[in-house]
Amino acid sequence: MQFLIENWALVLIALTSGGMLLWSSYGGASGSDGVSAAQAVLKVNREKGVIIDVCEPHEFQAGHAVGSKSIPLGQLDKRLSDLPKDKNTPVLIMCASGMRAKRAAAQLRKQGFVNAAAVSGGMRSWREAGLPVEKG
Repeated sequence: MQFLIENWALVLIALTSGGMLLWSSYGGASGSDGVSAAQAVLKVNREKGVIIDVCEPHEFQAGHAVGSKSIPLGQLDKRLSDLPKDKNTPVLIMCASGMRAKRAAAQLRKQGFVNAAAVSGGMRSWREAGLPVEKG
């Protein structure tokens, strides 16, 4: 007990650090914040996930994740038939920065796609991770 009293600052730092770790593991890094580019690749490879790019066509032509499908955000509700039939399939949403992708993921979750998630940071983080990009 004497140790705790004398080293209260260290104890406070340890508790804060542990709390932040738990928050990021269970609350702060949930589906609403999206998945990292590396996590997206794992979901595609291990769970047969699909990548949907919600950028405008000219942005998609300039560069997109290899194998992604273009469905601009404004057309998403009209093109649900272009998405996997199994609504449990991971659907990973990409855009330039991740902002439109978050909105699209929320729309898809409302439509029943339980594993829809935005790729955090979008194409910017995809490129920074050194993942393959194609044009056209």
